[in-house]
Amino acid sequence: MVPLASLADIVESVDTSDIRRVDGNRTITLSIIPPEKIALESGLEIVKRDIVRTLQDSGVIPSSIKIRISGATDQLQNTRDSLSANYLVALFIIFLILVAILSHWGYPLLIMTTIPLGIASGIVGLWFMNQVGAWLPAIGLPAISQSFDMITMLGFLILMGTVVNNPILIVHQAMVNFRELGMAARQAVHEAVAIRLRPIAMTTLTTVCGLAPLVLIPGEGTELYRGLGVIVLFGLVGTAIVTLTFLPALIMAALSFSRAAKPVTDVAR
Repeated sequence: MVPLASLADIVESVDTSDIRRVDGNRTITLSIIPPEKIALESGLEIVKRDIVRTLQDSGVIPSSIKIRISGATDQLQNTRDSLSANYLVALFIIFLILVAILSHWGYPLLIMTTIPLGIASGIVGLWFMNQVGAWLPAIGLPAISQSFDMITMLGFLILMGTVVNNPILIVHQAMVNFRELGMAARQAVHEAVAIRLRPIAMTTLTTVCGLAPLVLIPGEGTELYRGLGVIVLFGLVGTAIVTLTFLPALIMAALSFSRAAKPVTDVAR
């Protein structure tokens, strides 16, 4: 028997058990599973910024080595692209439905001005939720941290179909007062807000109270859909405020312009 060390140099190293090639190139696959508390988007950003970019900038990974992040991230990108396309389709469908309801091409645009304001309210609400959640441990409550994940983005799609409900009530009633009852623009809008204030308050309060347990009470199962609830809740609240303040002024300006643009014919007998 001859010792192996007398015949060869033994060097301990780490390697894979098989050799994989993709398009003729030697390929090594590393599987990364982020912790449960880190969303997939956040984990992907950490890998790109703190691992891949750092190793490339320090020269540990030479420029001749190509790095491609795939797996669940490919599905994430496909889902994001699909949602982006769905946003445009949803806006187009909402506009067509409003045109069919109001029999006008211009007034639906007044209603749809609340959509970006509702989305902005949802984003502000998500930021506010994280700020408040960071201070909860100081009073003995568990911290709440909600990332901007795909489920949260889905909340914007749901929000687009719900924020237009209250503005429809105001615009439709104002059009009835203006066209059929012959009121002035200011009076038509004032009466529309007074008549529709109670339905708007009831629908907003019931929705907010229904979403409040999902958003405000932490527990098992709420982490997945809390972001969606935050977006819809704060988006509806912000839209309700805009519907009762900014939208009436915009409707009054549109009605005044519509009446001023009508040609006046004077028939002499």
